[in-house]
Amino acid sequence: MELDNLQEILFTLRKNKLRTFLTAFGVFWGILMLILLLGAGKGLERGISAGFGSDDRSSIWIRSGKTAIPYRGVPHGRQIEFDEDDIAALRREFDGLQFLSAENTAGERWRSTINVTHKEKSGAYRVLGVADEYFNIKRFLDYRAGRTLNLLDTGEIRKVAIIGTAVRDYLFGEGVDPVGETVTFHGIVLTVVGVFYDSGREGRMSERVYIPLSTFQKTFGRANKIGQITLTPKEGVDSYDLEDRVIEFLKQRHRVAPDDVRGIRAFNFARQTEDTTKVFSAITAFIWFVGLGTLMAGIVGISNIMIITVKDRTREIGVRKALGATPRSIVFMVLTESILVTAVAGYFGLVLGVGILEGVAVLVASAGGSIGFFGAPEIDIGVAFTSVVILVAAGTLAGLAPAIHAAKIHPIEAMREE
Repeated sequence: MELDNLQEILFTLRKNKLRTFLTAFGVFWGILMLILLLGAGKGLERGISAGFGSDDRSSIWIRSGKTAIPYRGVPHGRQIEFDEDDIAALRREFDGLQFLSAENTAGERWRSTINVTHKEKSGAYRVLGVADEYFNIKRFLDYRAGRTLNLLDTGEIRKVAIIGTAVRDYLFGEGVDPVGETVTFHGIVLTVVGVFYDSGREGRMSERVYIPLSTFQKTFGRANKIGQITLTPKEGVDSYDLEDRVIEFLKQRHRVAPDDVRGIRAFNFARQTEDTTKVFSAITAFIWFVGLGTLMAGIVGISNIMIITVKDRTREIGVRKALGATPRSIVFMVLTESILVTAVAGYFGLVLGVGILEGVAVLVASAGGSIGFFGAPEIDIGVAFTSVVILVAAGTLAGLAPAIHAAKIHPIEAMREE
């Protein structure tokens, strides 16, 4: 675009400052709302996802219970117990397993806690014994200090533990590094080798102590019994199909009726993830619908104002054509003005929207990464690029009809206009 043309457009816009401002504000507001809504939707998605905790989103957790149906001469009400032979059998029979591990919880089932002590302080926390590959499945754990458990810890039955940040804050003090210090429960002393933060259940899963499975079995006298089996499928393996086959296999091993849903049951994270993904896809589609609707209102405003502008400049356009201006140059002039107003207004809306989201992200980060179910909002580069394309396309569409009308103005008829 030539400098003369730009100066001419700016002169025209300055002549109608209020009209130009009010028209541009529609586009500014539309793009601002679109950016804020998309960023808020991303923040909500992050907050909900953080509530899922540290587990791999494709993991399958299998628990045993009491049978509800008599089967093969065995009455109902029989307690099913997994053991390490089940783990070995699963490794042997299923090629589709990526990671496989076990988890034992001290105490009685859910909400079981053990008094964990450090010096004069004592608190009730969940103590879990975990086997190899467990922390490959808990792959979203945030390690704040030290290390995780490893093969040597299990093989040598080491008296070591990694503790959650909630345990550390109470027993040692917030911000204190407890690695190398000791905690005590059930009369045994364990050395703290790591600290983790688990966002699950709004951070309550950080009220845990993990120890090697072998140490747990020796401490609590569980022999080779296992409370819960957890696994993840290899990439490309159908999670639902794998879950069905593993459950069927375990039911056969423990003589549980195929239609007994209490003896052995599973929680497949893929189902929860899929349901949540569908919900957020619908929310995102609704946000785009609302945001683009608001933006379209602004575009219609610009189109109307361009029609009025062309009408006001009918004589000027007629003179231009009489002096040799081509229809193409007239179309270019009107479109340029429309795109310029749209792009500038949209740019300021985009910048302000990103600035607000960045400010909110800082506030969320200072609050610990989330506020309730709301995480840090974000607009990715793809959305910003799409917004720019939408702005240019919107400006073109807004000015297209007035530009075509202007190109068709006859010089003689234009000179007769008052």
